[in-house]
Amino acid sequence: MQVWQQHVQSLTWLLNGLAFTHRDGTAVDADAGFAEWLDVTLRLRDRRQTVYMIGNGASASMASHFAADLAKNARLHTQVFSDLSLITAISNDMGYEHVFAEPLRRRGQRGDMVVAISSSGQSPNILAAVDVADELGIAVVTLTAKNAANVLRARGDLNLYVAAETYGLAETAHAAALHWWMDLILMADGQLT
Repeated sequence: MQVWQQHVQSLTWLLNGLAFTHRDGTAVDADAGFAEWLDVTLRLRDRRQTVYMIGNGASASMASHFAADLAKNARLHTQVFSDLSLITAISNDMGYEHVFAEPLRRRGQRGDMVVAISSSGQSPNILAAVDVADELGIAVVTLTAKNAANVLRARGDLNLYVAAETYGLAETAHAAALHWWMDLILMADGQLT
């Protein structure tokens, strides 16, 4: 049985090993990756554009949480596609793989950002939304885990990967990364030191 300190060490190891890559597979140092993500975010805010947050299950919950925090604390325009009527209508009429892609196609604009959270990096509905983002010229940031060769990890302009093998560790690491992104924005605004 694993004890708490072993769990904490596992999480520390994962966070220390957090890896950023560009779409072409080029590795980026973690601090440089976060700095790039921050820069894109601040420029997007200056242009009054939108950050779309997408995920399934716990990642959907995280997307909603951070969309709210970004809107409230970082003064960003955010959007999540979590309205039950929208989800069920698209799922029923078009298929669940379109629940993010279809609203993004109708609302997204060149220069917006999609933050795609998927522990497996294999979710068809997330990948379909990234296809639409690419068509529309929307920046894509991905957060994945599990298999290092997952499909989504190679699809973002900036890809954040943690080598977590369980959903609990993946989601915890993703939440930590998202909180750090938020804190960097607040530090840039002089709200945190």
